[in-house]
Amino acid sequence: MKNLYLIAYLDLKESIRAKWFLVYSLVFGGLIALFFIAGVTESQVMGFSGLSRLLLMYIQITIVILPIFILITTVRSISGDRDNHILEYMLSFPISLKQYYWGKIIGRFITVYLPVLFAMVIAVVYGFIKGDAIPWSIFFLYTGLLFSLSSAFLGIAFFISSFVKSSEVALGIAFFIWIFLLAFIDIALISLMLQQRINQELIIFIAMINPMELFRVAAISLFDPELTVMGPVAFYILDSMSQSVFVLLSIVYPLVLGLFFALLGFSIFQKKDLV
Repeated sequence: MKNLYLIAYLDLKESIRAKWFLVYSLVFGGLIALFFIAGVTESQVMGFSGLSRLLLMYIQITIVILPIFILITTVRSISGDRDNHILEYMLSFPISLKQYYWGKIIGRFITVYLPVLFAMVIAVVYGFIKGDAIPWSIFFLYTGLLFSLSSAFLGIAFFISSFVKSSEVALGIAFFIWIFLLAFIDIALISLMLQQRINQELIIFIAMINPMELFRVAAISLFDPELTVMGPVAFYILDSMSQSVFVLLSIVYPLVLGLFFALLGFSIFQKKDLV
């Protein structure tokens, strides 16, 4: 167990020293600062005002930026160590493959999740100082959604990194997955439905197994429980389950998906040639 924490600490320390972590932190912290400077909390659009509107805008940007940041910065975690011969050096110590693999996951998860969470905490503190109403239920539920979304893409990234030997190939696969999932949020599915006249229940099911789409719909439902902004799709979702069950599913499913890919990646990592 001690070796597991040491690997996590080393990965965390290495990530903090890297330039990408500074850019990653500045992106999310800078977004919150930019929203405050632009006076987002002072205006009202579609009934949303104060911190509720700020968090709503933060959601729309996070759904695009967070997955690609996690994939690009994490997918080279193992393959990069293999390229630089660090993996061979690390395993020369009395460290098991299990401790190395899961230690890397723990350290990298802390690295990618904390800046996103810290940006939200800054928003809440600023709103509290200004005397704005704090939407605590939205804050905690959105924190859970971010946690599960980060877990899903972290597991996918480590799965890719476990079997790809070249960092360049790993980056290419990560970028393709991001584009593919992003396209299937709306554009590709709607086009497919209109052209092929595919059953709408099947289209919605395909959309909902996409963790990015599930995150987006669940995040919108926190502000708009009736999902009025989504049109006819909302009727199918709300008829199938309640809003609270849907939000719970949106947290549990990405967690299970991330764990599944992480375990699959570990299975491959154990069986493949390490160097």
